[in-house]
Amino acid sequence: MAVLDESLILSLKGSAEALDTAPAAGDALLAQLAQAGLFGVGVPRSEGGDGAPLGAVVRVVAGLAEHTLSAAFVFWAQRAFIECVLASPNRELVRRLMPALQQGQLAGAPGLSNAMKFLGGLDRLRTTCTAGPEGMRLNGSVPWATNLHPGGFVVALAAGDEQGDNPAVIAVPSDAPGVRREPDLDLLALRGTNTGALRLADVPVDPSWQLHPQARVFLPGIRPAFIGFQCGLGLGLARASLRAARQALDDAPAVLAGELAAADEALHAYEAALCTGLDSGALRERPGELLQLRLRMVELATSAVQVELQALGGRALLGASGREFGRRAREAAFLTILTPTAVQLKSELAKRAAMP
Repeated sequence: MAVLDESLILSLKGSAEALDTAPAAGDALLAQLAQAGLFGVGVPRSEGGDGAPLGAVVRVVAGLAEHTLSAAFVFWAQRAFIECVLASPNRELVRRLMPALQQGQLAGAPGLSNAMKFLGGLDRLRTTCTAGPEGMRLNGSVPWATNLHPGGFVVALAAGDEQGDNPAVIAVPSDAPGVRREPDLDLLALRGTNTGALRLADVPVDPSWQLHPQARVFLPGIRPAFIGFQCGLGLGLARASLRAARQALDDAPAVLAGELAAADEALHAYEAALCTGLDSGALRERPGELLQLRLRMVELATSAVQVELQALGGRALLGASGREFGRRAREAAFLTILTPTAVQLKSELAKRAAMP
């Protein structure tokens, strides 16, 4: 697990409830994470990062999620967007965006959930890119994107023609004409993550903002990082719940001791398999295994929260003693529906199993 700055941990612990429930609480979060130097983790040294393997990013996500899933989710969004930029053949765009992204001066929103579902045959593309009298124009929507910071952001999305064919991946700055950010979604959790929808109406396409001309080539390449980094969310949440369960039991011998030990072992094995697969590149070659790991993340987090509930008993439903449990229960519910959702993962895995 990555070692986080102690002052950052104390700050996140103190603001965890606000980040979960109050939209404005997250406005300073991006700068706070950047000040801790976290957005350079796993970035090549040639691009200003620390040169660590991708598994180090998972450990940062997990370390943040132990204290607040909201902070971990914002970090995931920024770091996933950075990975999209790093993978782009548009090197001028890379040079232009990377310093501001790593320094937290520009928020990156990976609005690619719809594109990832499109890639798996689970959805149609919600954004079109068509020729007009004044050049190419974007129209459509991004129904769900995180890190739409009020200070300005750039969103990555995929757009094809009116039939959804030949999609490209494009970065769209928030101040482009025709971009409208909707109010934050009325979430039951993670309200401090600047999560909302975007509407695109005749947005001019500047070729200098293109991340890749072929989404079907680009998306499989970034998917291991996009999904693999997400797995750290459940890893950290599970650790937090298991630690809280032990504290609730006051280290006394209990019938839950076996479950706690088994959960610890499962998390250790899971982290090792995930980070090894990312670092070696094996998960790019074995997408089915990546999806299995992503689904397993939800199962581990949900199971750990249930162990915490058993350990707390009736205290879990009391306002003072159950507040942190309530937040973690909401966070676990969020992981179940985070794209790719548990249902989508099960559907795609079932399709793969049925293939000859």
